[in-house]
Amino acid sequence: MDMGLSEIQQMLKNSAREFLAQECPLTLVRELEDDPQGFSEDIWRQVVNLGWTGIPFPEQYGGTGGTFLDLAVLVEETGRALLPAPFFATVVLGGLTVLDAGNDAQKQNILTGVCAGTVRLTLALTEPSATTEAWGVETQARASDGGYVINGTKLFVPDAHAADTIIVAARTMPAGDDPNSSRHSRESGNPEEGITLFLVPSGASGVEVEQVSTIGNERLCEIRMHNVSVSGDAVLGEVGEGWPVIERALARATAAHCVQMVGGAEAVVDMTVEYVKQRTQFGRPVGSFQAVQHHCANMATDVEGARHVAYQAAWAISEGQPARREVAVAKAWCSGAYQRVCSLGHQCHGAIGFTMEHNLQLYTRRAKVQELSYGSVHDHKEIALQEIEAA
Repeated sequence: MDMGLSEIQQMLKNSAREFLAQECPLTLVRELEDDPQGFSEDIWRQVVNLGWTGIPFPEQYGGTGGTFLDLAVLVEETGRALLPAPFFATVVLGGLTVLDAGNDAQKQNILTGVCAGTVRLTLALTEPSATTEAWGVETQARASDGGYVINGTKLFVPDAHAADTIIVAARTMPAGDDPNSSRHSRESGNPEEGITLFLVPSGASGVEVEQVSTIGNERLCEIRMHNVSVSGDAVLGEVGEGWPVIERALARATAAHCVQMVGGAEAVVDMTVEYVKQRTQFGRPVGSFQAVQHHCANMATDVEGARHVAYQAAWAISEGQPARREVAVAKAWCSGAYQRVCSLGHQCHGAIGFTMEHNLQLYTRRAKVQELSYGSVHDHKEIALQEIEAA
């Protein structure tokens, strides 16, 4: 694998960094933390006009025909700038899932809107069990009058409050069955069977979306669905065959998430190095002390290691290769690396780094949320071990 960026990818990276530094400074990120919507419509329009929402989609839908690796380069910069916008949810979670499993009509209608910025999406998988495994899907979809009636609750759904359409994972049943009588659990056969994906309008009758408070102030939502009726055309992919689609969506999301963490960790390193160069103590810059230099070196080492494994996973997915091991290794390493970088950053900053007035806490809080998103370190270490043993 060539770790270097292509000329086009480098141009994308440079232009994205320049745009975000100018239009999305951390002062704006701070302001939007207190905004109920959590993002700026003006920034969103500019992101769309730059063509970011169309990068991984074919030209026939208004996209630029780029690869997943091209998208990863951009996602790293959004992680560095803490971009407050439903970009990740719409493009990575929603748009790529529709591209993967949608029929021609769904792709034309939805992806055209995604590329144009008129359609926002998200993926609703996690439930009160808080797992991303198949057995955690307990939301029920009962066949009725040529369509389906959906009942259930989804948690920690990114940017659902801003989404036009929510991709919902639910268990399908024959018409007339009691939803409570067919609840799946880990003991009831193969939990991966019978899961179907639905395109549910966020404004549909019976859909309630409520934002959930998190340490990172990210816009995660709880979705409650009570007798939500959708047509048969709302099925994304094949009925009962949704889990393989979800697995691919999770692999893409996790890899992109790791790249996003790399961007955030790099920003912390840059912020810390700049601070220790300027801060003086005992008549000399703090950065001249060996202990501080070692901290900075360890932070830089963690970032470079995280970048390697994250881009290795993104490259494997972009090339259509099996990537289960690469994704698991990336998530297990990047989650810990981001935490270590932030911790050492706080030590180098001293007391000021622990105040809400300093920007370092913006990254530390998000690092804690991202550590647990799309599976914990323990979960991904287990997956990596399984892949090593099976090799």
